[in-house]
Amino acid sequence: MPATAPVVSAARPAFTERRFVLTFVFVALLFLLWGVAITMGDVLNRHFQSVLHVSKADSGLVQFSIFGAYALMGVPAGLFMQRFGYKSGVLLGLALYAAGAFLFIPAADAGSFLFFRGALFVLACGLATLETVAHPFIAALGDQRSSDQRINFAQSFNGLGAVIGPLIGGYFILRASQGGAQEGLQAVKTLYFVIGSVILAVAVGFALVRVPPLPTDPHAAELAPGELPALAADTPSLFSRRHFRWAVAAQFFNAAAQGGTWAFFINYGVEKMGLSAERAAYFFAFSMVLMMVGRFIGTALMRVIAPARLLAIAAAANIVLCLIIAQGWGAVSFGALLLLNFFFSIMFPTVFSLGLKDLGPRTQQGSSFIITGVVGAAVFPYLMGQVANHNIAAAYYLPIICYAVILLFGAKYYKVQPR
Repeated sequence: MPATAPVVSAARPAFTERRFVLTFVFVALLFLLWGVAITMGDVLNRHFQSVLHVSKADSGLVQFSIFGAYALMGVPAGLFMQRFGYKSGVLLGLALYAAGAFLFIPAADAGSFLFFRGALFVLACGLATLETVAHPFIAALGDQRSSDQRINFAQSFNGLGAVIGPLIGGYFILRASQGGAQEGLQAVKTLYFVIGSVILAVAVGFALVRVPPLPTDPHAAELAPGELPALAADTPSLFSRRHFRWAVAAQFFNAAAQGGTWAFFINYGVEKMGLSAERAAYFFAFSMVLMMVGRFIGTALMRVIAPARLLAIAAAANIVLCLIIAQGWGAVSFGALLLLNFFFSIMFPTVFSLGLKDLGPRTQQGSSFIITGVVGAAVFPYLMGQVANHNIAAAYYLPIICYAVILLFGAKYYKVQPR
């Protein structure tokens, strides 16, 4: 009998498969864990202004230490993932995360801003590794047509972590700083010891999980130790793909807007609304609740609205909100600052998933370059800090440039061109 052609189902693709559920839960947990660490950095930004007496511009170097690690670690993490697989990549990321957290102990004893930045850099190398691995990992846990939904859903847990971070930081760090520099540094030391211990426990748990073979995992097929998967001769280079080039650029500006906005949120609340730093941190946490809600809503809307179109709408909304924030109109502008995270919510995961489309065997490598684009958050807070030293509200004109680039990507340049 002649071979029958495979039947392509037009049905809506499943979110994931039953065999992937346990792995999906662990990988989604990673999104939460780095969400905590990233927004804790924004609390530390304000904390170091108080206890180490650094300026707003210099405190922006906290973000430089965190996101500079993304620039340096993104590509090596991608190569490590290609060589050793998704699971090994996750374990490396968790090990670096824990090591950086434990380095906060001697940094607090020394009371050194430079030492703290070194500890943050090591910790962020772990975060960069986790992000490089987790996005293609979660995309691979099911039908590729539903990968946008899986990434946005997992990023919702990142939003939950982003809520937890400033709540923990506000309660345990900013409150302690009111008792003086020594008490404030002791609080940082204790908290990061606990964080490092939790991350080590998660690493041990994940090491015991059996990950089913994945079609896009470089180790799904049997390879010799250290051998990289072969690429077909006609496999196009990454940067020959226009949608990928624009995704890297869009992620650079997306991270820049995020880093600058979050770095000076607490300062805005203190200077424009007369809030205490601790109370402003709680409002920051509330804005992260809005981001988490935005991701759940965005995931649902992507069932009926194309992800790229939703991305363009969100970018346009944030341009308008930044204009309002920059006017310094009291509660109105502060409300716009809170809403910024709601529309920001879908940007990172959607840019990521659109950039990975149709990359085939270069998906892991593509993920590492998109993560490298996060370096935008390393340079932008310092620029915003220079403006914020004179007028914190006017600093929010700068992210408009970032959202304009994201709008262009979502409106036009996301499209995968024929090879």
